Amino acid sequence: MLTTRRLAVAGILLAASTLCAQSAPPDLDSYVATSMKTFDVPGMAVAIVKDGKVLVAKGYGVRKLGDPTPVDDHTMFGIGSNTKAFTTAALASLVDAGKLSWDDPVYQRLPGFVMYDPYVSHEMTIRDLLTHRSGMGLGEGDLLFWPPTTYTRDEIIYRLRFMKPHSSFRSHFAYDNLLYMTAGQIIPAVTGMSWDDYIRQHIFTPLGMNHSNTSNAGFSNGTSGDDYAFPHAKVDGKLQVIHFEVLDNVGPAGSINSCAEDMAKWVQLQLSQGKFVDREGHLFSEEQQKEMWGPQTILPIGNPPPPLAGLKANFADYGLGWSLRDYHGHKLIGHTGGVAGFVSRVMLVPDENLGVVVLTNAEEVGAFDSILYHVLDYYFQLMPTDWIAAYKSIRDMQEKSAAETMKNAASSRAANSKPSLPLEKYAGVYNDAWYGPITIRMQNGGLVITFDHTHNMTGDLQHWQYDTFKAHWRDRTIEDAFVTFSLNPDGGIESVKMMAVSPLADFSFDYQDLLLKPEEKK
Repeated sequence: MLTTRRLAVAGILLAASTLCAQSAPPDLDSYVATSMKTFDVPGMAVAIVKDGKVLVAKGYGVRKLGDPTPVDDHTMFGIGSNTKAFTTAALASLVDAGKLSWDDPVYQRLPGFVMYDPYVSHEMTIRDLLTHRSGMGLGEGDLLFWPPTTYTRDEIIYRLRFMKPHSSFRSHFAYDNLLYMTAGQIIPAVTGMSWDDYIRQHIFTPLGMNHSNTSNAGFSNGTSGDDYAFPHAKVDGKLQVIHFEVLDNVGPAGSINSCAEDMAKWVQLQLSQGKFVDREGHLFSEEQQKEMWGPQTILPIGNPPPPLAGLKANFADYGLGWSLRDYHGHKLIGHTGGVAGFVSRVMLVPDENLGVVVLTNAEEVGAFDSILYHVLDYYFQLMPTDWIAAYKSIRDMQEKSAAETMKNAASSRAANSKPSLPLEKYAGVYNDAWYGPITIRMQNGGLVITFDHTHNMTGDLQHWQYDTFKAHWRDRTIEDAFVTFSLNPDGGIESVKMMAVSPLADFSFDYQDLLLKPEEKK
């Protein structure tokens, strides 16, 4: 029998639990405001779903720096790789319909699909496309779409055959985007309907996601009636509005734009095992949800830095479009997303019937994760942690370390060295097996490099040391790169390698995967 004291304690806990189930964190608005100020984020949108009800779907801050127009619950943000769960949900609906299987060989659904290794070409399944274990390197081939290129989805898929693997098939986790786009292209191959149309007709429309789309190609400088956030990034250390990056050619991996209200509906669907909340029917079955939420690829578990020690996981896996891990005994199912000027977070906690969405219009991961864990701590009834301070300390340490690395590189270079060849000898057309042509030309007495299929990638080659130059891109949202020429014994150029200058460069600037060869002169 419980003592009176135990009964009192139990009553307090029950009351706290009931309160949490019925309300959002009472300090949510102030916490979001502090996070935005700390991380210099102009605008955010937050959604919280608990026990089937939308408790929060609101905007904070402004859509565009220097413009007072506020973010609201309908303001669209780029959700980046949170798109991947939409693609797997669409495929799951086709599995339920008997039109395909997760373990169908890809070449049977996409005739002409070829990877570098013939064995992988034959054995790759739809499941493999979705689990980041192909053998490709981290972000390998992302320069085919980022920054935006002229390549089509089908042209990018064709170029997979030229990308050398970094590891053996199904042996290592390495996040990629190109294979998710490939998976999305199975939808038109099976249905005759484009990925974009399928997402609109089978997900957006039945869910009432009326303020979501699959492309920002129509976004411009903003006109009356438009309700979308503008992308922001720090350019040469200063936060500013940047241009929209149109990523239609990799759409199934990351091109969706959505808002707090619509993402709340998406979370409701997920927490109801694929059933529509406001109408009969379902998008996918509970069986397919188990596939998507089940471990497919085991992820390594490291020790978080000391300020984030409380986030150490006991398990970590990747499912189908979702990352899986634990936090204080709760299984978390979530994903992050990032495109130029936007980062976002979606998190589901099935045993608490809880979902959290944070959308931002600046590239600050600490901003959304500090809010996420503050919300989780509230519902898990944990002692509060100052996650804003914790994530800020991590960001500050990373920026300091990167600055020191770059400073040391600059101070240790042979600044007085000279190129082996006259500058004009480095000019010419170079080809990479998977990217294609990159042109280096003389202009105003210096060298200029251009990625021929990437409109914004034109940069000045500044001599660094010996036969290494630094590509200083004229579009300052693009990460600078070292460009190193290797010579043949006769003094001709044998090849060119590249690598990012900053240790903090996004992995999608996969310069290191390029091997440029001079085009033979006819």
